[in-house]
Amino acid sequence: MAIKITGTGCYIPENITSNQDFLQHEFYQADGTPFSIANESIIEKFQSITGIAERKYAKNHHNTSDLANFAAERAIDDASIDPEQLDYIIVGHNFGDVSHGHTHSDMLPAVAARVKHKLGIQNPNCVAYDLIFGCPGWLEGVIQAQAFIKSGIAKRCLVIGAETLSRVVDHNDRDSMIFADGAGATIIEDTDEDGGLLSHRTATYTIDETYYIYAGGSYCNPKNNNTPYIKMEGRKVYEFALSHVPLAMKDCFDASGYQIEDLKKVFIHQANEKMDEAILKRFYRLYRAQMPAGVLPMNIQTYGNSSVATVPTLFDLVRKNQLKDHKLNKGDVVMFASVGAGMNINAVTYQI
Repeated sequence: MAIKITGTGCYIPENITSNQDFLQHEFYQADGTPFSIANESIIEKFQSITGIAERKYAKNHHNTSDLANFAAERAIDDASIDPEQLDYIIVGHNFGDVSHGHTHSDMLPAVAARVKHKLGIQNPNCVAYDLIFGCPGWLEGVIQAQAFIKSGIAKRCLVIGAETLSRVVDHNDRDSMIFADGAGATIIEDTDEDGGLLSHRTATYTIDETYYIYAGGSYCNPKNNNTPYIKMEGRKVYEFALSHVPLAMKDCFDASGYQIEDLKKVFIHQANEKMDEAILKRFYRLYRAQMPAGVLPMNIQTYGNSSVATVPTLFDLVRKNQLKDHKLNKGDVVMFASVGAGMNINAVTYQI
């Protein structure tokens, strides 16, 4: 028996926002004072660090549940299953449905319930719930789906990561350039095949780290009201990730029983190009090894950071040979890893 991903799908919004579109923004520092350097310099430095040149935003009439539904439909088709046979629908997100032009988070009913409704599933025994776990939400949903299947209370689960972060960014904060929209979905099933989920690790740090990513007011003093926007302590997040994520990944991979030479791909949360590369280099250094060429697929350059959607979207693209220079073969050992608000970290070792 192996618990495997039997279907994948993603939805990539069509609206593209390039870095040049931010040239007319008024960027402020956290204390409400404007930057003394030109936007051209801010954007140039931003791209050199994050790797992001453009990002995808949802159409005005689409919400997070719509994006989640589009990705779910594609994953269901890919797995060739009857959606009525789903035992669980788990949706990882952070802000629920946020209508265009507003920042209010609408989580009633849950995004998962909305997706089940949109899919037209009539089976009341298909349980739909949301998972609020920061950027690692999709991967934690996969871990939970595995537990449900392993325990015998489920055979088939739909796990989705979806977000419309463009609706909750402070346009006076330069970090707003990082975030994007999107959705990725996976079908998790009990199969007769070999491989599947081999090991996993999850950790939550909440002493000094809890509010490294948080909801706060605008950086522009005239607008500094009670409207919540996504905020983060960028340097602290970076240092936290480099200190803790490689160790969690090693604990996870060691439990798989494979050697580091067997690892073919690492699908890591697309948060920041330089940060992800540094995490992988530190991870391999723990094995006294060099990071192999081609082990780290990335799409942040043109997709941006869509939070819980980054990993399942990236996996879907590589699995379907839609990311240049990257492909998967039967039997390949890969790893999924993520870090985000909470502060939460998780990792999964998986054999294709």
